[in-house]
Amino acid sequence: MSDNTHSDHQQTVEPFWLMPLIDVALVYLAFGLGYILRYEFQLFRALFDPSRREFLPYLPYATFFAIMLVFIYQANDLYRHVRGRSWIEEVTIIASGVANGAVILLALYFMLQPQITSRLMLVYVAALTVIFLATARAIRHWVWTYLRAKGIGVQRVAIIGMGDVGQALLRTLIARRELGYKVVGYLDDNPERGEHDLGRVVGLGRLENIDNVITAHGIDIVIITLPWRHYDTILSVARRAKRANVDIRFVPDLFQLNLSQVQFENLDGIPLLGINGHKPFRGASRIIKRTLDVILVILASPLWLLTFALVAIAIKLEDGGDVFYHATRVGENGREFQMLKFRSMIPNADQLRDQVFAEQDPKHPKLADDPRITNVGKFIRRTSIDEIPNFINVLKGEMSIVGPRPPIPDEVAKYETWHMQRLQTIPGITGLWQVSGRSEVPFDEMVLMDIYYIENWSVRFDLQIMLMTIPRVLLRSGAY
Repeated sequence: MSDNTHSDHQQTVEPFWLMPLIDVALVYLAFGLGYILRYEFQLFRALFDPSRREFLPYLPYATFFAIMLVFIYQANDLYRHVRGRSWIEEVTIIASGVANGAVILLALYFMLQPQITSRLMLVYVAALTVIFLATARAIRHWVWTYLRAKGIGVQRVAIIGMGDVGQALLRTLIARRELGYKVVGYLDDNPERGEHDLGRVVGLGRLENIDNVITAHGIDIVIITLPWRHYDTILSVARRAKRANVDIRFVPDLFQLNLSQVQFENLDGIPLLGINGHKPFRGASRIIKRTLDVILVILASPLWLLTFALVAIAIKLEDGGDVFYHATRVGENGREFQMLKFRSMIPNADQLRDQVFAEQDPKHPKLADDPRITNVGKFIRRTSIDEIPNFINVLKGEMSIVGPRPPIPDEVAKYETWHMQRLQTIPGITGLWQVSGRSEVPFDEMVLMDIYYIENWSVRFDLQIMLMTIPRVLLRSGAY
């Protein structure tokens, strides 16, 4: 691959003036709509002065407000493209800027004592500005996610060092595809790491291969995760990467710890890093997750119980066999349980398993065109309706709505030691790997995503995965 290919993968960056220009236009729109709400609809409060107010005198104040917001947001880095910054964080910056700008504009009203101003209209304008700017950021996030899913704006990454820090980084980059990074592979002088692939991520050999790797694979970013005691090696790799005109990033030793265990504090300008022993599935967090599961299952019961009855009738009418399939699965900490599903295969499917999956990955066998599946089974699998009985397992406390998918005992028997980490929590109906490609995700990548989920669990993360599951199911993406 030539050096020209490298430039093709560089990050697509939006023009620096685009978002400020959109913000200014939206502020004018907010003033226009705020004027209509106040003077045309007289929302919340009638006008006591019957005389009409012209909109034109408001334009200088709209201009001042717009320019002021641009400067505030520029100072708060809102216009800088920061990978991983959430929409909620951006909305917080937007709301804070609007509040500060509105206070300043209100003070200007009092100082100049103009005859045409309405303080209630300013409230409308502030609220509308937050709504418009927040919506613009939501659309921007969606556009970037869509473009990155198409490979546009994605940067190709090589990780240097596959120790604990490198593995944590790899889990994050694989789990957070919306960040726009594609991990091509990793280099490590330990042959047990550097020469073994993890899913679609390739082991690229020793560190001395860095020059060839950058050229052959069109690398855009080299991320170095080596311990600082290897200072000379780090400098050597950095120099060679710099000569190849690629970006360089470093992960300090501190991040051998999970980022959620690190607390950031500011002591009068002095940064302090603290370490806590937070474990996401202990104590109150576990109770919250369990409570959320039960509430959501109960709230959804009218829908899933109706579907439950219709599918049971369809299965019975097709071949007269059992409605349910009882599958032995491995749950939290290796405990086995009976997982309920609608039967989607012929009655003697288990006897044919070894024959059908002879050439599949024994740790995670999947077949797109399994000859054992019935006609009803094809439909309920494609729509994931076959998993509705899992709600019974959720109510029994054996499963959660979100979590690692439970494997069968034969698969677990073939796990490597690090694979066992995915069994550290209650298994789920849906999970991070399901919404990231479902059946197309290789087993090692699936485990990396499960570990990332366990290390970074939160109620918000669970809700996000649930919302992402809906379009996946509706579009029948990657399910078989």
